[in-house]
Amino acid sequence: MSGGPGPRPAGRSRSGAATDPGAPIDTDAPGPVDDPYAPGPGPGRLPGDGDAGQPPRPRPGRPSPGPPPPDAGRGERLHRPRADGGVRHRLVPPFPPAGTRLWEYFGIPPATAVRLNRVMGWAGPLLVAAVAGVLRIVRLDRPAIVMFDETYYAKDAWALLRHGWEASWPDDANERILDCVVPLGDTASYVVHPPVGKWMIALGEWAFGMTPFGWRFVPALLGALSVLMLCRIGRRLFRSTALGCLAGLFMAVDGLHFVMSRAALLDLILMFWVLAAFGCLLVDRDRARARMAAALEEAERDPDRPPRGNRSDDGMLRPDPGVGHRARFGWRPWRIAAGVCLGLACGTKWSGLWVLAAFGIMIVLWDAAARRTAGAPRPYRSMLRRDAVPAFLSTVPVAVVVYVASWAGWLLRPGGYHRDWAAENAPTGHPVGDALRSLWHYHAEVYGFHVGLDSEHSYQSNPWSWPVLGRPVSFSYLSEEEGEGMCREAGGCAREVLALGTPLLWWAACAALVYCLWRWAARRDWRAGAILCGTAAGLLPWFLYQDRTIYYFYAVVLVPFLCLALTMALGAILGPPGCPERRRAVGIAVCGIVVLVVVWNFVFFYPVYADVPLPMDGWRARMWLPTWI
Repeated sequence: MSGGPGPRPAGRSRSGAATDPGAPIDTDAPGPVDDPYAPGPGPGRLPGDGDAGQPPRPRPGRPSPGPPPPDAGRGERLHRPRADGGVRHRLVPPFPPAGTRLWEYFGIPPATAVRLNRVMGWAGPLLVAAVAGVLRIVRLDRPAIVMFDETYYAKDAWALLRHGWEASWPDDANERILDCVVPLGDTASYVVHPPVGKWMIALGEWAFGMTPFGWRFVPALLGALSVLMLCRIGRRLFRSTALGCLAGLFMAVDGLHFVMSRAALLDLILMFWVLAAFGCLLVDRDRARARMAAALEEAERDPDRPPRGNRSDDGMLRPDPGVGHRARFGWRPWRIAAGVCLGLACGTKWSGLWVLAAFGIMIVLWDAAARRTAGAPRPYRSMLRRDAVPAFLSTVPVAVVVYVASWAGWLLRPGGYHRDWAAENAPTGHPVGDALRSLWHYHAEVYGFHVGLDSEHSYQSNPWSWPVLGRPVSFSYLSEEEGEGMCREAGGCAREVLALGTPLLWWAACAALVYCLWRWAARRDWRAGAILCGTAAGLLPWFLYQDRTIYYFYAVVLVPFLCLALTMALGAILGPPGCPERRRAVGIAVCGIVVLVVVWNFVFFYPVYADVPLPMDGWRARMWLPTWI
């Protein structure tokens, strides 16, 4: 089209601001951005809007765009040449080709360097995950005690192995277990959490016995696997292997994630399934948008279309209102897989229900954004008509079925707590009906327990304080005088396992969340919106229960999204592709300093994460805030 602006430089947003490296900005959401496909005033104004039969008015200071093309009908968006690959690249931004300069510096031929770059897509994440796994496995059996809430979940897991439901234990069970005696009773025990997380802990006990290493093995394994997942998720989100590995490295050296990976508690397992669901939804998003791009290309080949088709003068694919409105995304197995993961998350802790609701809203907004990019004139109406019901059916009912199935041991084996309540109090006349009615009654009692739990605890905290590490939880603490045990320090020694995030990582991530909020609100960056959605789903619901006894280590669910937020901010600091060498050098220096400081901070706090003996003065030097004691 004559009179339009020339091609934008690569790596610049539509307002000229620098974008993150390796990821073209997706301008799907509505907003006041100079987008040639956006409705309203400006270059995206529709023919016929305003005075009847008149072309769009030229914007002040710009030449008139001229009359619309002959085949332009009402509702079709005007198009101007783009330098970013057209609609296909907006629907599915490609991975930019990785540079080979670093490999060539070491004398590797360019062809070999290209193959190495492809291998690094998996080799890099596997290397970061291996480092995380070694950190978590070393000294996994220390301290050789039953830490904090391990007294519930490790023993419940063993009971599930033996009975299929949780059983009672004698008061001195912890001491006897550490003496290699397992005094499991035969009486059903009242528990207040679903069984999925405990079944997973039980896998380690089945493999390695009822020992500290056995009940901590599966959380450690899931901790390493979650680092691998985050590397791949970051790679897909930012279209950069380096940034993906950076996000995984941050989680590998986060203190809260490290401690929770080495304890038989449920929250790390919940985080694992939430992150797995998030990854599945990202894959589904890319595949669905690729199908939309394929539908646009198929329409372009339709012989009944005008000769110009839906290609612009520069040969790039352009939006098509009919395709954007009518196209269907087809079979979406990755969304069903996400429903399974969310069902397992809810089967670990009920707080997974909030994540299910938040992710459900996110995915239908993603579908509406895809339709808008493809040219649908009313994308949200199209989404509600064609996508909302399939999205619901592929997540919520799937999650419900998985959740109920997780109670199979309680449902199928007699003897569980309240298992026969319906048969004794309100029989339905059918064994399946009685079992489900008993399960419902059990859940009603458990809900009442949770909302009414307000007993004081020295380590309880308010969710307002979680992002700034206001009140961490001490899982284990032991102080010794000089000459006692292995202590040889004049001032005494201390050993602790403190569930505390790496401070500088969390505080930097708080600032990065502010950047993501701006990026989402002002720049319409869907990646920032996805990160904020995961963060909000893990944090905001707890503000509804501020009178309840809650703890900081619940915030481990936030860790992957905090790491992604910080990575996204550092990606912006690195600068866009093609930026001046000096700009890139400064960005690399700043990011390198941040990474080194975070890693140093983890190393500095490692003794209070891993029960390593410290002189009392050294322990005090690590208590940066008085609320950490």
